Amino acid sequence: MLCMAPRAQSNHFKFDFGTDKPATGYVKVTPETIFNYQTGYGLDRNSSVEAVKRKGKNMLTNDFITSSKPFFFSVKLPEGNYTVKLILGDVDGTSATTVRAECRRLFLQNVQTKKGQLVTKVFTVHVKDSIIRDASGKAINKVRLKPREFAYLHWDNLLTLEFNDSAAKVCAVEITPNTTATTIFLAGNSTVVDQDREPWAAWGQMFPSFFEADHIAIANYAESGETLKAFKGERRLDKIWSMAKPGDYLFIEFAHNDQKKGGNYLDPFTTYSSTIKEWIAEARKRNITPVLVTSMHRRNFDSAGHINNTLSDYPEAMRQVAKAENVALIDLNAMSRTLYEAWGPVASLKAFVHYPANTFPGQDKELRDDTHFSPYGAYELARCMVQSIKDQQLPFAQYLKKDIPAFNPARPDSFEKWYWPQSVLLEAVKPDGN
Repeated sequence: MLCMAPRAQSNHFKFDFGTDKPATGYVKVTPETIFNYQTGYGLDRNSSVEAVKRKGKNMLTNDFITSSKPFFFSVKLPEGNYTVKLILGDVDGTSATTVRAECRRLFLQNVQTKKGQLVTKVFTVHVKDSIIRDASGKAINKVRLKPREFAYLHWDNLLTLEFNDSAAKVCAVEITPNTTATTIFLAGNSTVVDQDREPWAAWGQMFPSFFEADHIAIANYAESGETLKAFKGERRLDKIWSMAKPGDYLFIEFAHNDQKKGGNYLDPFTTYSSTIKEWIAEARKRNITPVLVTSMHRRNFDSAGHINNTLSDYPEAMRQVAKAENVALIDLNAMSRTLYEAWGPVASLKAFVHYPANTFPGQDKELRDDTHFSPYGAYELARCMVQSIKDQQLPFAQYLKKDIPAFNPARPDSFEKWYWPQSVLLEAVKPDGN
């Protein structure tokens, strides 16, 4: 425990995965290292893994942990941004590893290594809890969470990593606090949130995979069923203000639920627009840059294969606010129309949660959802977001990964070439919102 003290105090951890003697300065993680709050780290969520040892002199890379199923590793951390460095591969074999964090937030997709090859991969992740603190760190309030959120992996003061794919092989994990990264906060609803269960997904949880490490952290505070009014009333916006620093960004995407009659209803050209303007003013007062995102269409085709607008005047109201307030606008509404019509009524089913009964365990009824996305659909919408950022040369575009190919919504990526190793976290219940 004495050797753990400096690392715990600095929240800088170095883990050597395997049963061999750990490398100098690293903490050993074996298949028996099960997470508990006393040690503050370990394999989590009933992960079943095995340790493999190879011949070699490098204590850090001559052994690793792997599994035929997805496995999880958690570390207890205070909220904030962290840079994670992984060593993946096998000195005597091949590997293929997909890495997600928290609620299936994508960072690394199908990292393949040839026989004997080792790779180091780095990404920056945001960790949060529901406590609202003042500048001195004193707790002053709390986000009002929904019952389903208490089971989420992103409100718990843990960084949980999911290692997935056909042959995930993890040699080492290093976690370092990152206090300098620009944070992009996402405020939105179920079309943005980090959906916690398969087969649901949203663009916000795919978004981090497009950014280089160290410079940008994506902090997704969206939640299913939210409206502008509810988001603020549940103190989610207060939580963002308490976490954000000058130079950060706030992405705002709402409409699907705001249009519904009831206590949270906002009229597009009056209360909806005025509320967005209030958020813009609050952000600017804190030297945070707002970015507006028009909501994507629902999957609703007419007889000619064109998309019907089910969002009324809300996208246009947001466009007008962006112009009046001189705020950057990502017109996901327009791009999604092009994207959906390129797919057409049939192919677009693959982008949404449409699955026959018994596709997933415990799913005895057909899933037919024309609002929420499959991982493939969510990824394609994230591609739209990234392309708009590049086209507009927004300041943080310089931190997008350099190998991202250009994307034309009129020519979406082929579903047949899309690869997504499924998580063990499954749910047949539709998220809030529609």
